[in-house]
Amino acid sequence: MRLLAIAVPAVLVGALIGWTFGLAVLSGLLLMALLFNWQQLWRLRQWLLAPGLDNIPDAAGIWGDTFAAVHRLNREHARDRSRLAAALDRFRLAASVFPDGVVILDRENRIEWFNQIAAAQFGFDAGRDGGILITNLIRQPELAAYMAAAVPREALLVRGGHDGSARYSVVLIPFADDGRLLISRDVTQIEQIETMRRDFVANVSHELRTPLTVVLGLLEHLVDDAQLDPATRQRFLAMLQEQLSRMNRLVDDLLTLSRLESGAQPVADEDVDVVMLVEGLIEEGRALSGGRHTFDVDLAAMRLRANAAELTSAFGNLISNAVRYSPAGGRIAVRWEIDGTQPVFEVVDSGIGIAAEHIPRLTERFYRVDKGRSANTGGTGLGLAIVKHVLQRHQATLEIASNVGDGSCFRAVFPARRVVSD
Repeated sequence: MRLLAIAVPAVLVGALIGWTFGLAVLSGLLLMALLFNWQQLWRLRQWLLAPGLDNIPDAAGIWGDTFAAVHRLNREHARDRSRLAAALDRFRLAASVFPDGVVILDRENRIEWFNQIAAAQFGFDAGRDGGILITNLIRQPELAAYMAAAVPREALLVRGGHDGSARYSVVLIPFADDGRLLISRDVTQIEQIETMRRDFVANVSHELRTPLTVVLGLLEHLVDDAQLDPATRQRFLAMLQEQLSRMNRLVDDLLTLSRLESGAQPVADEDVDVVMLVEGLIEEGRALSGGRHTFDVDLAAMRLRANAAELTSAFGNLISNAVRYSPAGGRIAVRWEIDGTQPVFEVVDSGIGIAAEHIPRLTERFYRVDKGRSANTGGTGLGLAIVKHVLQRHQATLEIASNVGDGSCFRAVFPARRVVSD
């Protein structure tokens, strides 16, 4: 219609006045149309440099339709971008609270994004490590081989943490068209528990193997040799009884420790007459000593809100350890007293003492400073582990002080609130 509006006046002018003048009119009208189109293109260009929903150019005809179509496309793109941004924000929020590490990689295994858990696990820095190959930051050959595999495999165990002591299970998952998602889970505690389980089974097997070997050997002698003299037979029977008692103590301690560690039963508190309880344990200690040690006893008349059976187990282990690890002629001091406001049960011996590097591990199951000497004393290696768990169940702490050759001091310190007021 615009072209027709230009051509008709030019033809009329040419027919009435002359074709030369009509051609001039046509050229002028075409120039005006060209200038108008150039102006609209310039307005469109200016709007494209800073597009917005409120500054769209206004025009009639085909340019108005064009501006309206561009405005509609821009509005749809803005809506799509808003939805995409919201989806990305939701993904990042979900990944940030995800309990595992999340790392987004491109097709070349370069880091595009990671959450805070992954940053803490592997020491990533958001301002420094974007676009870096992940194998340049986690320098472990097994991870490089895992990332290079064409097909994702089962989870891989890698090292992490500041000192490399942490263990993380990582799995690689294809993501989008050409991306990859690396999920890392902290399995340090699981690995430690598994190691403890293996050590526990190995230690129990070792502890039972020796007495079982002795028992089987003695039984073979008793069965095969019917001519044994009564004295030898009696000595063999005494040895059998000793070894079987050792296995029985081990089983009892294992059951006690299992019950304490499981925490299945809460502490059944009662008013415990600690003086009477400790006096009975000292008599057992004197029987175990056989007169080889001197006992110094100082017991304050103070009752405790606690579980009597568990206190008997804990205090009895401390006293029996002092007897077992003190040479003949040694002195053993047993005290029950108030230190400030806290009740304290203390056992001090003049035994062989313990080197400082061993003290932090004394409450581990089956941990022994001197394995040969411990086996000869008849202990099970579980006594201090039982003591630790009993005290924990009573909100108490175990303090150990010792020097090689100067004896040892074991203090069970209870909270003041457990003292029973008269």
